[in-house]
Amino acid sequence: MVKRTGELHASERDFSRYLAARVLSVVGAVVSAVSLPVLVYQLTGSAGWTSAVAVAEALPYLVFGLLAGALADRLDRRAMMVALDFGVAAVLLSVPLAWWAGVLSAPHVVVVAFATQTAFVFFDAANFGALPALVGKDRLTAAYSTLYGRTTVVELVVPGLTGLVIAVVAPAALLTVNALTAVGSALLLRGIASSMANPRPVRGAGELVADVREGLRFLWREPIIRTLTLVGATHSVASGAWVAVLVPFADRVLGVAPRGDVRLAALFSCWGVGAIVASRLVPRPDRALGWRAARVDGAAAVAARRRLRPGQPGIGCLYVWRRVLGCRACPPWCSTGSRTGSRCARRSCSRG
Repeated sequence: MVKRTGELHASERDFSRYLAARVLSVVGAVVSAVSLPVLVYQLTGSAGWTSAVAVAEALPYLVFGLLAGALADRLDRRAMMVALDFGVAAVLLSVPLAWWAGVLSAPHVVVVAFATQTAFVFFDAANFGALPALVGKDRLTAAYSTLYGRTTVVELVVPGLTGLVIAVVAPAALLTVNALTAVGSALLLRGIASSMANPRPVRGAGELVADVREGLRFLWREPIIRTLTLVGATHSVASGAWVAVLVPFADRVLGVAPRGDVRLAALFSCWGVGAIVASRLVPRPDRALGWRAARVDGAAAVAARRRLRPGQPGIGCLYVWRRVLGCRACPPWCSTGSRTGSRCARRSCSRG
């Protein structure tokens, strides 16, 4: 009994370290997400270079995502995450050092954005399997609830605070915060005593390639997984585009300068405020229409707000999504056929 109690205490202590490490990582990632586009726009005044940062941060998911998952299953996850954290810290510190030396350039910032996001892809792949191994199946739901509760608060609060700090602190210097959080995360993860993996041996590159191919085949064969992956990808592209254009748009259209203007804090707080509003509004269409229809109709509303007209690609894509996810014979604006347990009024509807 005493041994069992001791094991529980050790497990709780390890989870607390893991949780603190993840919160630190998210804090640093959010600080970088705000600082990098502001930094490169200050250096160049170019919307193109600012967009290049967003592209550099998106590419690693497409290029390395499946490979990262295959490697994470074969390596010691804790050692992998610790090494990646230290690597990220070293890469990030190159930016304030170059800035202090007066040699910082936009290509340097783009390379750093690509390198840090590549490390995050591999880190996230290891992290995905680390938590279930750490807490076990019985406590997994509670662990995820605690984890996402803490990180959501960070994602709501830190962007606005970072925008406020950027008004008085150079964004290059502010990247030191992310470097320090990466070091703190590495030290916390290294202190975890419980197992976070049962790694399989790496028998050669051929086995990794076979795993990647199998992952692609599984993704293509499973319609639900395939659809959710595509939806997530489109949301990520939209979010990246928003980050890419926000700083130039604020400067050229709204008159919010990229340096010394506290109104940046209000702009970067918008995604947190939007998340809070959405959390209150989304359950209503979910209950009325079903979760699939609510999300597609939400996308249609966004498209309409952006003044897309019939015949443009956006409306066509929405129609395809609606055919895949909801009422197959109805137009995108019809939600009746997607209601769970109801019949569509249209006779041509496949659910009618």
